[in-house]
Amino acid sequence: MAKGEGIGKQSWKPGNVLSPVPVVLVSCGGTKGWQPNMITIAWAGSVCSDPPMLSISVRPERYSYEIIQDTLEFVVNVPSLIQAKATDWCGMVSGRTVDKFAVTGLTPAAALKVGCPIVLECPLNIECRVQQSLNLGSHTMFVAEVIAVQVSSKLLDAKGLLRLEKGGLLAFAHGQYFALGRCLGRFGYSIQKRPSPVRRSAPPKRG
Repeated sequence: MAKGEGIGKQSWKPGNVLSPVPVVLVSCGGTKGWQPNMITIAWAGSVCSDPPMLSISVRPERYSYEIIQDTLEFVVNVPSLIQAKATDWCGMVSGRTVDKFAVTGLTPAAALKVGCPIVLECPLNIECRVQQSLNLGSHTMFVAEVIAVQVSSKLLDAKGLLRLEKGGLLAFAHGQYFALGRCLGRFGYSIQKRPSPVRRSAPPKRG
């Protein structure tokens, strides 16, 4: 392993510098009298494998916070580069006064197991049901179980395997959006043994 000789460090005040993080479009509403809405979220992440769970953190003053608190459902829609501008815009305006689906041209489509819509154009749609909410300060964290997933067929190879590198996914870091790059390897690739070279048997001696 490489040693960190000659690497300088500076001391910064505590802050949200964990980067990059996913940027997602969270859809909610469509039930209990709420109109369908979308909110851009960068504070999102996986929290458990079994059962599959994730979290999103939302400011209480946001319109979507009211909706999620009431319905206890939402969909995490993972956007691609094609939806980058719409994703940014949905984080800048309020659903109290604007129909975000109508303005962006994104399509609200039926989810499999929740009442709120998915964003049809997003390559991944993760349907969630809230299990717990934690008031942490500026944000409330909604911890939710994943109860259904929809995947664009364009992300599947001939064997039906998920190939996320085809999705042109986004990342968020320090107030800027980035396109994810090439795949470096699967989890655990650092300890995988290289295949042994095939040895060819020597031709028989003629005597």
